[in-house]
Amino acid sequence: MYHWRTSLASARGPVDLAFTDRYGGASAVPFDELNLALEGEDDLAVCAANLRLVAADFAPGAVVADMRQVHGDAVEVVEEGDPTDRPEADALVTRRTDTVLVVRVADCVPVLLADPATGLVGAVHAGRPGLAAGVAPAAVARMRDLGAGAVTAWLGPHVCGACYEVPEALQAEVGALVPAAVATTSWGTPSLDLAAGLRAQLEALDVTVHDVATCTRESPDLYSYRRDGARAGRFAGLIRRRPGA
Repeated sequence: MYHWRTSLASARGPVDLAFTDRYGGASAVPFDELNLALEGEDDLAVCAANLRLVAADFAPGAVVADMRQVHGDAVEVVEEGDPTDRPEADALVTRRTDTVLVVRVADCVPVLLADPATGLVGAVHAGRPGLAAGVAPAAVARMRDLGAGAVTAWLGPHVCGACYEVPEALQAEVGALVPAAVATTSWGTPSLDLAAGLRAQLEALDVTVHDVATCTRESPDLYSYRRDGARAGRFAGLIRRRPGA
């Protein structure tokens, strides 16, 4: 059996959400163990089996809805349809109670969104390009178009501002769009704090934000592309509204 990050797995009213770590799956070295990637050098059949294991434990019998993430701002609404559809998008929203939304990351921020009053939930992939493009605000806007009111966000594990070094010109480019993201590494060079930028964007929309993050680059329990390059797998954020809630 794989292990949830127990400090992060949570039931929030009628909403279940969790972030996985890298343990308990079947992936071999160097991807050991719970690699949930859609591509890369790992055995993708094993990655798919790992996801089935996660889904069966998190929400037995539910449909898994995920996406082919492209570092943009596209938001897809998951309605009835073929559960094997995998849109090119960086955010999913749904009101369905038989569906688990999945976002995969290795250093980017997995953002989980919920309005328990209306049953709307969302999952967002927010890396540097997505932060600059406003993918998280776009997901909140789509949820509100569908009737959401008071939205809460959880920011999951990601590379922290003290570790996410970027060229000065890139920092300035993103900072011109999201000033709150400008930061400095622990060794004194330009960096970006993705979570700080996302918090500023979301709080400007009256979204309640909970940062439950661990730094991926610093934690051996998590995958990090910054640390491991092509040897990095992917972990996931998952969210659903419980049936009958």
